Amino acid sequence: MFSAFTQAFKTPDLRGKLLFTLGVIVLYRVGTHVPVPGVDYRAVQQCVSEASGNQGLFGLVNLFSGGALLQITIFALGILPYITASIILQLLTVVVPRLEALKKEGQAGTAKITQYTRYLTVALAILQGTGLVATARSGALFSGCTVASGIVPDRSILTTVTMVICMTAGTALVMWLGELITDRGIGNGMSILMFISIAATFPSALWTIKKQGTLAGGWIEFGAVILVTLAVIALVVFVEQAQRRIPVQYAKRMIGRRSYGGTSTYIPVKVNQAGVIPVIFASSLLYIPALVAQFSGGESGWKTWITQNLTKGDHPVYIVLYFLLIVFFAFFYVAISFNPDEVADNMKQYGGFVPGIRAGRPTAQYLSYVLNRITWPGSLYLGVIALVPTVALVGFGATNNFPFGGTSILIIVGVGLETVRQIESQLQQRHYEGFLR
Repeated sequence: MFSAFTQAFKTPDLRGKLLFTLGVIVLYRVGTHVPVPGVDYRAVQQCVSEASGNQGLFGLVNLFSGGALLQITIFALGILPYITASIILQLLTVVVPRLEALKKEGQAGTAKITQYTRYLTVALAILQGTGLVATARSGALFSGCTVASGIVPDRSILTTVTMVICMTAGTALVMWLGELITDRGIGNGMSILMFISIAATFPSALWTIKKQGTLAGGWIEFGAVILVTLAVIALVVFVEQAQRRIPVQYAKRMIGRRSYGGTSTYIPVKVNQAGVIPVIFASSLLYIPALVAQFSGGESGWKTWITQNLTKGDHPVYIVLYFLLIVFFAFFYVAISFNPDEVADNMKQYGGFVPGIRAGRPTAQYLSYVLNRITWPGSLYLGVIALVPTVALVGFGATNNFPFGGTSILIIVGVGLETVRQIESQLQQRHYEGFLR
């Protein structure tokens, strides 16, 4: 990996792309420290210091914003509205015929879906920005902070609208920066910004674990966290690259005096076909009841049960529900993202077949059978990766805000592997001599 980056910096055009990407990342990180107008910055800093290591229900959202959410900056919403909009559009593509037709149109249809994603991102940013401002005004953003109710001193309509507009504009700017990286930089822009947002929270979180440790001044806990994290990352890299290759044979066809086909290839089915989406879905779904309970008045029985069981990441009820939801969403997302009937029809159309399996419906049934069998270890792997850091390292002060949780590890490793692959592929293209020298 390091040799690929070294060679990339020696290539002029790749060096320009890497420097451009780094420049956008610096601009993005600067924006995460610019406070929104109408916010008492000193009160925010006091509440952040008091709530260090105890971010409560907003830990996941704060993770995707690179710590900007609790700082209430112009990039407070981060890339999360775009992620949510992308997932919603991807799910609607399966059930809305118009979106499905656009997806099949190729590049023009994809551009139209991207435009819809932008519009939905802005709408979600307005909605989430309004909720964040209301939460900050009520003092619920920092529960237990003495000055939480004074974070937004001016509670006029004009100030509220100004704050929401600034956050929405910040989300639109982040989306534009991500698209700039995709067009003129290295890798997928949105994934790179998500990578940076998560990685930016690691140093402070690790230092918090060290300060909360009791063995050798906290250095033993610090070292144990690093070692376990490296072991988990190695496991993630191994499983993320694992795949089941379904062989496909294309029959030879004679068109005129030329023969076409007769080649052998394969369909790569990854063990973790769903990626990190099930973990995000499960976290978001468990986030909703705790959020409803926090804003509901009174002390009803259901609110007490939710507060006791669904607000702590190390509670047995939370762990079991989290694991089951990850397994369910893994099968759900694979079912809507991989259509065996469509793959079988495409293979039949171009004369392809799986050796020993008849083309058409038997091929679709075989693909569905293989997909269901390989999704089981993939879903269990996601559940283990999401829960092992929380369960194993809770003794080191790493509660539900442990920085190297399942979501962060999967995203960091996935984005890192994909970026290195793109750099290596571009290096190979530039060093290819061709047939004529």
